[in-house]
Amino acid sequence: MEIAVTLVTASRPETTAQVTRGAARLLSALGYAPLAEVTLPNGRRADLMALGPKGQIFIVEVKSSLEDFRTDQKWWEYRPYCDAFAFAVGPEFPRQVLPEEPGLIVADAFGGAVLREAPSEPLVGARRKSLTLGFARLAAMRAAGVPTAALE
Repeated sequence: MEIAVTLVTASRPETTAQVTRGAARLLSALGYAPLAEVTLPNGRRADLMALGPKGQIFIVEVKSSLEDFRTDQKWWEYRPYCDAFAFAVGPEFPRQVLPEEPGLIVADAFGGAVLREAPSEPLVGARRKSLTLGFARLAAMRAAGVPTAALE
């Protein structure tokens, strides 16, 4: 009996969707309420922005490939808009190329694991209030079926 094995690799958009889904599921399991594709006040788009049970704001940047990471080196522009920041990558991603400062999540379509805790740098009160209100309004608009991505 001959058995054929076919390896199927996901496209970059499929990988991004799978890692985003798994990271969102992980954040939910950790008590966060995640939203995908949130445009921040500086114009950058966070792949995931999550609100924690104590009001903490966590941003996750999904990297689907080494090329994706190398062409987008603006991750530090997310820091002024969160208490904690992490990269989320798939299991096959070459993690040694990522900077040591942010947290690290490894995820697939079904869930994820925190490999390195994201350092916490608490936001100033006025910025936290503004971001939390924007997050709540964005979530409510999406729940009402209004297509929007920007924090207002």
